[in-house]
Amino acid sequence: MAIVKHSRPTNVKVKRSSAGLGLFAAVPLKKRETIIEYIGRWISSKDGDELDQNSYIFTVNSRIDIDGSPRWNTARYANHSCRPNCESVIRKGQVFIVALKNILPGEELTYDYGKDFFNHYIKPLGCKCVKCTAKRAKEGK
Repeated sequence: MAIVKHSRPTNVKVKRSSAGLGLFAAVPLKKRETIIEYIGRWISSKDGDELDQNSYIFTVNSRIDIDGSPRWNTARYANHSCRPNCESVIRKGQVFIVALKNILPGEELTYDYGKDFFNHYIKPLGCKCVKCTAKRAKEGK
């Protein structure tokens, strides 16, 4: 399968966040605006399942996954949130990150990675999204 060509997006920036590196708005973003494409090498779902330790595998459908691990896939830096301001949308085999609301410059871009990913990768270490971090702080944990 082919590697998707890429260019460096100008509407987002990668910088430090509460969960490590994160993706942040560099310009105002409108609700329902397509922000960035999640790109990488298309692989079979079978191969994606075998790359179990690669947390950048994005399932497109029952046959195709995207290995988004290359650093040139800027969308890989969008972190999980239990209260996201974005969502992932699949259009004709391509994955896009789309704004759920108006987003101001400097706001971190987050989306819900889904129940399976959450249970496998995030829950064992504890969710680091703003909502969960605030909840733990309130509970004194």
